Amino acid sequence: MTDFLEQVVAERRADVAKAKARVSEERLRPSARRAVQVNGFDLHGAPQPQFFSPSYGLFEMALRLKPGRLAVIAEVKRRSPTAGALGETIDVGSLASAYMAAGAAAISVLTEPRHWGGSIEDLVAVREAVDIPILCKDIVVDEYQLVEARAAGADAVLLITEALDDVTLRHLMERAREIGLGVLLEAHEPPAFGRAVATGAAVVGVNARNLRRPTEIDVGRVRQLHTFVRREQILVAESGIASVDDARLLPARVDAVLVGTALMQADDPKPLIRGIASIGRTVHA
Repeated sequence: MTDFLEQVVAERRADVAKAKARVSEERLRPSARRAVQVNGFDLHGAPQPQFFSPSYGLFEMALRLKPGRLAVIAEVKRRSPTAGALGETIDVGSLASAYMAAGAAAISVLTEPRHWGGSIEDLVAVREAVDIPILCKDIVVDEYQLVEARAAGADAVLLITEALDDVTLRHLMERAREIGLGVLLEAHEPPAFGRAVATGAAVVGVNARNLRRPTEIDVGRVRQLHTFVRREQILVAESGIASVDDARLLPARVDAVLVGTALMQADDPKPLIRGIASIGRTVHA
């Protein structure tokens, strides 16, 4: 039986083929080159403490901008494969602005259409609304999606280790670097997380949700895997974080959290963002 991740990978490959027929990668490239990284977000002019790596882009630097505090990547998504409708008619720009005002370090935007209800237009709308880094979150299977995300204003992209073989993964990471995109390289399965760490990616994530069977969440997965992260890597905990107390229970090695469903379901998402962003971390690099 095909698992959920394999299903979505096949769907996105078909979607990319159709997108290429409508708008070629060559036509997208000029827009990608002109894409403004972050309007008014002058990280390059800020002091760079010792823990900043020369390879860091704006996304990576935003996650380390407040050493000793947990960074929040706040997510905008219209639906969830497990939770159903979350806000199919929301103004994504206004929501992202509220996240930014509450202290989010970056905004994650779902662009996968079938199961999460997203679109590249949502990313464009968020880019117009905020001046902090944006993560394009999708099931990426082709470099066309990287160029499309960059042209829409993304500063980083999610790559899922389980969805990609080693050759494709390294190619996509290199292509992302060439066009100025940061990468959040995530995994759920221990062998896949080992592969993610071994790439040397600046930002690695442990997803508590098993995307092969999305109803399965193992909130202890990050406790199992955090010791494998290299000292210079930024570690993000993803999924299963519904409260400030959930975030406090994460290992001290975790640098950032990606929170989506809990924010989308909250009457007011700002207190959750502020509470998580106030949690102290050990500066380990």
